Amino acid sequence: MTGVSPVTVDPFVCGRTLTSSDRTRVPDVRGGDLADVGTAPRLMALAALRELRERADGRPPGEDVFAEAAELFATATLEGESPQDYAAHVAHATGLTAAAIEQAVADLVAELRELPETTAAELPRTGFGQGFDTRWVPRGRVFAAVMASNHPVPNVTWAQALFHGYSVAVKPGSRDPFSARRLMRALLAAGLPAHKVAFLPASHQTGEFLLREADRGIVYGGDSAVRRWQGQESVAVRGPGRTKAFVDVEPDDAVIDHLAVSASFDGGTRCTNLSAVLTTRPVGEVAERLARRLAELPSVPATERGATLLVADRERAERIRGQLDAVREGLVDHSARIDGSGPVVELADGSFLLRPVVLAADRADHPAVGVELPFPFVVVAPWTEADGVAPLRDSLVLNLLTARAELAEAVIREPSVRKVTRGTVLPWTAVPGIPHDDNYTQFLLEPKGVVVSGAGATAA
Repeated sequence: MTGVSPVTVDPFVCGRTLTSSDRTRVPDVRGGDLADVGTAPRLMALAALRELRERADGRPPGEDVFAEAAELFATATLEGESPQDYAAHVAHATGLTAAAIEQAVADLVAELRELPETTAAELPRTGFGQGFDTRWVPRGRVFAAVMASNHPVPNVTWAQALFHGYSVAVKPGSRDPFSARRLMRALLAAGLPAHKVAFLPASHQTGEFLLREADRGIVYGGDSAVRRWQGQESVAVRGPGRTKAFVDVEPDDAVIDHLAVSASFDGGTRCTNLSAVLTTRPVGEVAERLARRLAELPSVPATERGATLLVADRERAERIRGQLDAVREGLVDHSARIDGSGPVVELADGSFLLRPVVLAADRADHPAVGVELPFPFVVVAPWTEADGVAPLRDSLVLNLLTARAELAEAVIREPSVRKVTRGTVLPWTAVPGIPHDDNYTQFLLEPKGVVVSGAGATAA
């Protein structure tokens, strides 16, 4: 990327852009630097939280703010950044394809517009006769979001906190500060009061500080983030998805196509992308057919139409290659036997494409079952009745391709399985009110009884 000046990204707090002497760079997947980012040191983050808290009132903005922001996010030029500029920034920073970003914008817009419907679906009725009511109100005043960079759509989670009346501090993903910045700009342009938000690119340590000091928060991250925050009642933790499929039917073309899309959609970057298949059918056959289907995906730069696979800069690609080498030791690599180009392919534009990998394990409890990597990566393993529910646990989504009613009921009741799909249903399929990972609206809100004068009295 020679001859192109990096994009400048700075913190802004309650409507004011702040200059930070602490700077970091966002690498371009094609080489060089894409952005020069001012990061908020702890003192700046502390001052931002204090200002947010001092001015927080718990009052939600009007629903029209979010509908207008959705339109602006998708179509407007916001502080000099057009929708095309935004898409290019995200593609060159994260390696997401043009099609994935286009879909992400559409999904984000839809989820913003559906916030009233989502809220209604996730809360019980509140009227209990004349004079008796329940009001759902924020569990605090200040919300902190520590975001990842794998996909733009999770930014809706902190917008949802704003929708319910929180004041919000956002630490954007280190590789994608653009999505949170654009969404915040769209909300402000739509009429969100400036004192409601702070945009704070920051270190991992400062992100943890924000979560500790806020009343409620959400964190996206790997296993270390899960270990650090799981059990902390005020923090919603979104870790690796470890989405699985249980294949107990004939693996015909329709089933293999379904598994391939589940694994490769958006380049395999979603937490709901398939990463393991447990099957009663011959493991080698299922793995071989899935590997052949995924090998058909083209090796082209992310910005080209028809691109489906993630790209990365050289350093990240080599790091992922190292992780893959450690995982596949001792397993049968069906992709390597079919696709001679290998898992990492250097492209003409200087980026490195991450090719799909399908491995076969010899037992359901193999440590590789449940490993999640940020590209189409699937481990296929055998399942027998003796294995039971155990290898299906710890799944954000479990896709059941089986007629076993008792097993289906068992996994629905299994606490570590967060969502169950049956048949050739893609893992991310949902409508407002279907939980993604618990009831997020009730994480943000708590019920408060309201009884007005003249209501029928009940002794308690």
